[in-house]
Amino acid sequence: MIVLGIESSCDECAAAIVEDGKTILSNIVATQIPFHREFSGVVPEIASRKHTEWIYGVVEEALSRAGKTPRDIDGVAATARPGLLGSLLVGLTFAKAFAWARRVPFIACDHILAHLYAARLLGKNGKNEKGGKNEKCGENEKNLPYPYIGLLVSGGHTIICRVDDFDSVEVLGTTIDDAVGEAFDKVAKHYGLAYPGGVYIDEAAKHGDDGVFAFPMPKLHKGAHLCDVSYSGLKTAVVNQLEQFRKKGRAGEINPCDIAASFQKTAVEILLRALLRASRGSGINTIVSGGGVAANSYLRSRLAQYAGLNCIFPPLELCGDNGAMVAGIAYQYFMRGDKSPFSATASARVKEFKRRYP
Repeated sequence: MIVLGIESSCDECAAAIVEDGKTILSNIVATQIPFHREFSGVVPEIASRKHTEWIYGVVEEALSRAGKTPRDIDGVAATARPGLLGSLLVGLTFAKAFAWARRVPFIACDHILAHLYAARLLGKNGKNEKGGKNEKCGENEKNLPYPYIGLLVSGGHTIICRVDDFDSVEVLGTTIDDAVGEAFDKVAKHYGLAYPGGVYIDEAAKHGDDGVFAFPMPKLHKGAHLCDVSYSGLKTAVVNQLEQFRKKGRAGEINPCDIAASFQKTAVEILLRALLRASRGSGINTIVSGGGVAANSYLRSRLAQYAGLNCIFPPLELCGDNGAMVAGIAYQYFMRGDKSPFSATASARVKEFKRRYP
């Protein structure tokens, strides 16, 4: 089954053609970063306008790269939630129109579930599009049998969950305030690093000393919050209270690379603490990650140090927003006989993916 997947939840205008829920025939991502860089963050109005300008061309290129025409498409999918409402509506409306015109089934997909599906995708000949196998730490189960622990880390979400099927997840932990990717972007913006912040903090940290600053870890210990995370306190410490956390004997000029390294170390350790609690509590040692922060080199290297965990990451090009993950998970819905009505609409939030600390 050939599925067209469209992703427009934020500032990436993306479309992909995927065969039988696994093999990527094409995966086109048109980035809007140059248009948002001067604002050091995504401007929703600009994002939705660019999606409107680009969506037709991006889909056309995805079809061309795959060697397909609209007549070859057996089903269409688009992200419907969560995300920027205006951006979501562009991709969703285009997908509905395409499905209606070709008389093929349509499915409205959840962005979070799609990210958690990304590690199951392969390029032609069982490889990703850049020629390498799915990146991993430890042994990679080829077909990723359920259940496993899902780690979704991005600019908008930080979720640790038990994944029992492609559309069946139990949230074990989530952020009570800022997402981890959001903290990366705000710290980078404060210290004048380039946008998007996560990429540049990762790079700057390689040239810094992560022992210069000892930033605080959040204290989440009440009841069901053992697997939750918080980044508001860390962000405040790095941005507004830096000198309070400088280690004794480390006086001197402030090096942005040292700040980046110390911040990144603490941000990842916050994740690992919650993730290990989830793994131990559930008895599940397979971790499957997704989302933009899953591309972070320090996170990958730290997880690789845990011999008892089987940690699986998508290829780097499938960590960020992309249409392949949407097309891939849509295939599973179609095989089950599911389809969405054309009345399906977008939703900016999914309440289960974020909660407050009492």
